[in-house]
Amino acid sequence: MNRSSGQPDPQLPPHPQPGGSRPAFLITIDTEGDNLWSRPREITTRNAAFLPRFQQLCERYGQRPTWLTNWEMACCPVFTEFARDVLRRGTAEIGMHLHAWNQPPLAPLSDDDGARLTYLIEYPEPVLREKVRTLTDALEQRFGVKMRSHRAGRWAFNELYARVLVENGYDTDCSVTPHVSWTGHFGATRGGSDYRGFPETAYFVDLNDIRRPGRSPLLELPMTILPRRRSALLRPAESLLECSSLGRRFMHRLLGADRWLRPNGRNRRELLSVLDAAQREQRDYVEYMLHSSEYMPGGSPIFPDEASIERLYADLEALFAAAAGRFTGMTLSEYHDHFVRRPTAGARVA
Repeated sequence: MNRSSGQPDPQLPPHPQPGGSRPAFLITIDTEGDNLWSRPREITTRNAAFLPRFQQLCERYGQRPTWLTNWEMACCPVFTEFARDVLRRGTAEIGMHLHAWNQPPLAPLSDDDGARLTYLIEYPEPVLREKVRTLTDALEQRFGVKMRSHRAGRWAFNELYARVLVENGYDTDCSVTPHVSWTGHFGATRGGSDYRGFPETAYFVDLNDIRRPGRSPLLELPMTILPRRRSALLRPAESLLECSSLGRRFMHRLLGADRWLRPNGRNRRELLSVLDAAQREQRDYVEYMLHSSEYMPGGSPIFPDEASIERLYADLEALFAAAAGRFTGMTLSEYHDHFVRRPTAGARVA
């Protein structure tokens, strides 16, 4: 904290420059409570104690994660100690991740927002603004750094949300999932965002239409997602099938699933293929994501026990080893600063 001004110091630890033409490797972790997929009545944060193992693995391979932190983790003493340590050593970034259903101020939209996992974009504008401001202030006061990077809870993002982020000093967002529609995933009153047709590569957003590049200060870093095979004849049916979990499973079985840089304990070959494809396509970065609770046994449906966690770490060792020497580890803010120093990057629209 800058005591002379009373404002947080900029979060600008020394960081590496890209090596030659090597693309960046961006690690994003949605840092949140335990197994939120189960919609718990009481949210716990035991997963905070399991995060140093992943941080240590990142440091061993020169990776620099961004811990996108929500309300309950900002209030967790174990995570606070961990986060202050990585900030002190300049080995990671702390960003913001907002889950609207338990984020003060509480303004219920339904009989049970926690069970419905309400989207921030469902709330009236004054409530949305206050939720963003409250969490931003809490994170900056707790960690003594300016919040610059952000990911929306449940990937739900729109133009109002983008403008409010800019007003609160954010310059980097990573909420866009190109090729993916979340309209079949409901909150209290509506489905999620539809990112089909959005750019796949970094772009400054148009605050009047976030699918378009514009001149705002907010840099969008879409998730690295390689699309499955798509047929023009089946496209109308795909839109209908996306509206239900059964339909999505059928579509993935028929056409194959989109490839994310997101480990699930069974997709090591797929993860490595994403790195190869990114280099072939001369992408400027790849973006990895996982939830903090997925590094804890029983913290998610995908990794239910210690054996599944060990398989995850075996896959991570293989992934980070394959990236070594080919990609440069950066936090989201470090990539932002790299991006603004280079010639304007074009946006490829799917």
